[in-house]
Amino acid sequence: MHSHPATVVVCLTESRQRVTSANGTVSEVSHKAGDVVYNEAVTHAEESLSDQPLEAVVVELKRNAPASPAEPKVTLDPVKIDPKYHIVALENARVRVLRTILEPGIKSPLHEHPHYVVVYLTELHTTMELGDGRVVDNPRRPGEVAWRDFMKHSTLNVGKETAVEIQIELK
Repeated sequence: MHSHPATVVVCLTESRQRVTSANGTVSEVSHKAGDVVYNEAVTHAEESLSDQPLEAVVVELKRNAPASPAEPKVTLDPVKIDPKYHIVALENARVRVLRTILEPGIKSPLHEHPHYVVVYLTELHTTMELGDGRVVDNPRRPGEVAWRDFMKHSTLNVGKETAVEIQIELK
């Protein structure tokens, strides 16, 4: 048995697990690679029922975390201005999770995110043009994770493959 605070889980591989809760309830759960799951705080034991290793990124949402420095209000919401490529995968009172998919050569319009965690699902090569005009090269591998403070940017997929990432925006 072990415990987690509330979490957002990004599955990197398919998985099938037997989960035993603190009260003894047993259930089986399955997820596909790329699935995003929100769990409230829990104490449980997990057993893999797959014949392959399970890989996931678990983002723990700490209770009573110190307040972050004030950030500007998001006025350029990527879901509103670019809904084809920024899809809400999950939203609740603590997080909004976006699945961003950019085909080769596609550039997202200028948009903003509050503080967020990015989980890269595919190998990709993008460039980000920041709100101040600086351009940042952003080559990534599947499973890499990055923290981002409030950000205003546009993203261009300069790679040859479709870029897929999960963005966990903190509320």
